[in-house]
Amino acid sequence: MAVMYFVCKPPNKNHRRRRRSSSFTAEFISWTTPADSEFLSCVIKMDADNEAKGKVSDQAMQNPQVLAALQDKIDSVSHSASIMDSLPKSVKRRVNALKNLQVNSTHIEAKFYKEVHELERKYSALYQPLFDKRRNIVSGEVEPTDEECEWQSDHEDEAALAEDMKKKAAIEEKTEDANEEKPKGVPEFWLTIFRSVDMLSDMLQEHDEPILKHLQDIKVIFSGPDQPMSFTLEFHFEPNEYFTNTVLTKVYKMKSEPDAEDPFSFEGPEIIDCDGCQIDWHKGKDVTVKTIKKKQKHKGRGTARVITKQVPNDSFFNFFNPIKVSPDKELDEDSEYTLATDFEIGHFFRERIVPRAVLYFTGEALEDDESFDEEELDEGEEEDQDEEDEDDEEEGDSKTGNPQPAECKQQ
Repeated sequence: MAVMYFVCKPPNKNHRRRRRSSSFTAEFISWTTPADSEFLSCVIKMDADNEAKGKVSDQAMQNPQVLAALQDKIDSVSHSASIMDSLPKSVKRRVNALKNLQVNSTHIEAKFYKEVHELERKYSALYQPLFDKRRNIVSGEVEPTDEECEWQSDHEDEAALAEDMKKKAAIEEKTEDANEEKPKGVPEFWLTIFRSVDMLSDMLQEHDEPILKHLQDIKVIFSGPDQPMSFTLEFHFEPNEYFTNTVLTKVYKMKSEPDAEDPFSFEGPEIIDCDGCQIDWHKGKDVTVKTIKKKQKHKGRGTARVITKQVPNDSFFNFFNPIKVSPDKELDEDSEYTLATDFEIGHFFRERIVPRAVLYFTGEALEDDESFDEEELDEGEEEDQDEEDEDDEEEGDSKTGNPQPAECKQQ
């Protein structure tokens, strides 16, 4: 499946979040702003102008990566300003011409991504018969043939088993099959994936699991050629005792156009909003709410009574009731974080989970993801070690007061 580059955009129009990996925490350090001068002003006036809106969480400010990113941004602002200020007027004119060329290039890039979206839509039709067969096998509607079930082992020693050992293994397998209750399809296929993937298991609650056992398929549906760019996640359920819906949907709306006020911030298609769906729960089966009992005391009489009320409850199925973005109202920091995380999860379903579901079920895709994370971590550790070595050298030089060239130290 084609991979598109996405920017997960929080509702605040003055900020954009760059999507680079499945780790939302790591992405927090990649904030950029529409104008460098505005960003610098925001940093300087954060407390004075608006303490509530300018508040940055203690956790974020304790993160050295966040602080380093902020410092780099401030440095880049001052660096850019100093270059332009030092240029002769005639050279500034030419630089402005180059920036106009860059704007034109950005518009061409936006057109490129729109055509990539059309290619994704075209090829999704080619993938779909394979995904439909996957669903039929998982649900037990279709039993694959012996030929379809053959899988070439990666281990040479298994391929070189003696013939008598193969026969013995076949006899034992038949005996086990006779005594074993044969399950239908691949039980708990999608639930196993939810449990295995950190991003999804964080949303999963114990009371969600019996419901997700009824999940038969997840599909990605792309918007048509004459429709605004979007994609829809469809969660298909078999009939169950929890709700009457057979399909739950989540629509992610996208944009692939440079911002007129800040065209250089364009980095590819971005998710800008999402819509869930109504779940028609059977009575007493709604896991997104819980009933609590509360005592109320009459102020005048002193008598007490017990009342019951429903309050929100943590559940994966809150995924289908996302925060709504209002153009006239800014969300608080927690809501922005929740919505941006939602965008990240939707993209992860689309790009990773749905196309490679069986590999997440077996854990092979998880190993690939972990290897990628370890490579990034190793690089970061090496950089940190280099910085520590440099600091040690500087401390050593300051103690001696008269540093010597490296080639002289061996004398």
